[in-house]
Amino acid sequence: MTSFFSSTRAVLVGLLLSAATPVLAQVPLNPANAPAPADTTHKYENPLGVPTAAKKPFFKSKLFKAVAIPAVLIGYGAYTFNGGGFYTNQDAQRDIHRVFPSSQSRVADILIFVPYLELGAVALAGVESRNDRINTLLLIAKGEAIMLASTFIVKSLSHEERPDGSDNLSFPSGHTAQAFLAASIVHTEFRDKSQWYGIGAYAVATSVGVLRMVVDKHWQSDVVAGAGFGILSAHLAYLTHRNRWGRKSIGRDIGIVPTFYGKTPGLCLTWRPKK
Repeated sequence: MTSFFSSTRAVLVGLLLSAATPVLAQVPLNPANAPAPADTTHKYENPLGVPTAAKKPFFKSKLFKAVAIPAVLIGYGAYTFNGGGFYTNQDAQRDIHRVFPSSQSRVADILIFVPYLELGAVALAGVESRNDRINTLLLIAKGEAIMLASTFIVKSLSHEERPDGSDNLSFPSGHTAQAFLAASIVHTEFRDKSQWYGIGAYAVATSVGVLRMVVDKHWQSDVVAGAGFGILSAHLAYLTHRNRWGRKSIGRDIGIVPTFYGKTPGLCLTWRPKK
């Protein structure tokens, strides 16, 4: 009996001692160096961990680059439309006839296709363009469709009378739009080879616009806006082109070069077989 009370008393003493002992919390010795808890709220947004590209400013986007210059040209044409602006159509017409007398020349009807002739000649000479033959033709067709549709619609809506009074389809200049469309395509296709191809094509296109004013077929507003419509049509054609046939270049291994054997002209056909 005495041993029972002794053991009971020992148990009670042990319980009292354990209750009196302070409980130590499981806190790290240096909480400042403890790793931060993992953020699991966005773990499924990029499961592969691929770094996302930084968003470009809007003025560096392809769309802005495609429409910036044409918008300025078309905007100036609209600003000076029908005799408006600080430098009116009548002022420009007077000044241009001080330099060039009135003429009925039809040279501009031929010059509008000269940039395309340059494009074909340079390509056949073996200079590699940005796109192959098929895709270049598709881009030309698309650009022509955009240019013809846009200029026809605006001509029908504007009803501006030509300087010579022949009709009310003056704004914008279709000849100038055609020339600048072709020049823009030449520049885009060969600018990586030499900027002079584009400079020559744009010089021809500019002369077309000047000649259209010399023959009293267009005002300055028509010519400037026509240049904008031509460049815009080319840029939209490239911007929307997906190069579906671009996996294998077509026609780049064939070239034609003019030659002369004595006094006899001829053509030299070259073919570069693929490896």
